[in-house]
Amino acid sequence: MSQIQQLIENSKVNESIARKLFEIETEVLACQSSEELLQRLLALIQAKFQLSGIALLLAEPTPLSYLINGNLQSNWHQKNTKHIAAEKLALLHADKMPVLTNELTQLKSMVPATLLSGAKSAALTPLSLEGKLFGSLLFTDQSPVRFHQKLGTFHLEQLAVKVSLCLSNVLIREQLEYMAHYDRLTGVANRRLMEVCIGEELIRQRRYGVPFSVLFIDCNKFKAINDTYGHDCGDKVLAYVASQLQELVRENDKCFRYAGDEFVVVLASQTLPEAEQASERLCQFFNKNPMPYQNIRLPVSISCGAAASDGEQTMDELLKSADKNLYANKKANNGMVFKL
Repeated sequence: MSQIQQLIENSKVNESIARKLFEIETEVLACQSSEELLQRLLALIQAKFQLSGIALLLAEPTPLSYLINGNLQSNWHQKNTKHIAAEKLALLHADKMPVLTNELTQLKSMVPATLLSGAKSAALTPLSLEGKLFGSLLFTDQSPVRFHQKLGTFHLEQLAVKVSLCLSNVLIREQLEYMAHYDRLTGVANRRLMEVCIGEELIRQRRYGVPFSVLFIDCNKFKAINDTYGHDCGDKVLAYVASQLQELVRENDKCFRYAGDEFVVVLASQTLPEAEQASERLCQFFNKNPMPYQNIRLPVSISCGAAASDGEQTMDELLKSADKNLYANKKANNGMVFKL
């Protein structure tokens, strides 16, 4: 093949690669979530470039805390993403450039062995957000000539920039949505989502007669905890209560941070007697399970007030009823309130 013919052939190959990358970029730009973006991205790259394997390597610990708030914890991500020590990832991309090789022995100490099984060559494309290296796209092929050191990396560099930008936009949108609906300290949903949830339950009850109840909860002697142990300890108490409440209620029940040390739990399809039983169970759990804090086990207790919707009350009336019962229980000290 003459030099001119080779240039023409190379030009055609480059044009084909550029077209495929443009098609991929066009599709992923329409994605509304990081999960959707990564899922579609990996599937498109593998299909269009006929790779034998593809995976996303994520630095551990991640330099970006919001990457581990649940966005990358679905079944799909668990299957298609692998963790790699942050220092190993930094070594792989010391110059922040793609790595192409058909000498896979040099990768075995860095990349999970299962990802290289059956492969004869591999390419790793670094991904960065906010100037921080957080991951790498791993492409593998059964051909030893598919990826090697003499190949150019221009298209992979383009891909890395576009993927990073798209992912950054999606993650920023997700974070704004998360901050609008979830309490950052405890991780539970906030009052805005509570209002939506109770509104939906009221509609369901009025249409189909399905009962539901709410629990109004607060932490006993929370001010004393703050005054004695400091506000950092108080924050840990709130996070502890929130996490335990979420684990203790059923999957179709919902927990919300109402304000300060107050929480609301919406109990789907539960009558008042059932809600009162649930409130006793929750109070007893905290009484029997003090919170590990530094070198001590700190007693943490809650008070609960239950109220069942009759389908006629407004959301505010229902919550006021539960709140009234909470303070009645506190005053009576009838077994639902435990002392520190």
